[in-house]
Amino acid sequence: MSAVPEHAAPGVEPDGSRSDAGLENGLTDTERAVLEFERGWWRHGGAKESAIAELFGMTATRYYQTLNVLIDSPAALAVDPMLVKRLRRLRAQRQQARQARRLTDLPAAGR
Repeated sequence: MSAVPEHAAPGVEPDGSRSDAGLENGLTDTERAVLEFERGWWRHGGAKESAIAELFGMTATRYYQTLNVLIDSPAALAVDPMLVKRLRRLRAQRQQARQARRLTDLPAAGR
């Protein structure tokens, strides 16, 4: 049995696959907690990153990696369709904004 590194999210194996521990409605306990946190993270005082570290014991980067995989999951969509669709829409808007900035940051050809 392989040990999961501390930086890996609970319920996620080192290779990125999900373990069966704590599965309910197709989601691990951690995945359900992430969805619950995203529903009302602003209620936690202070910065979101501090709340992530305190509640989940992971870095903000690892949390957002977990969240991005989670919102692509059909199980998450079945559990909370409005939240998942809102998070997908916000992610798409951020991606479009980044792409637009990249295009405006490119040097003009021939200058």
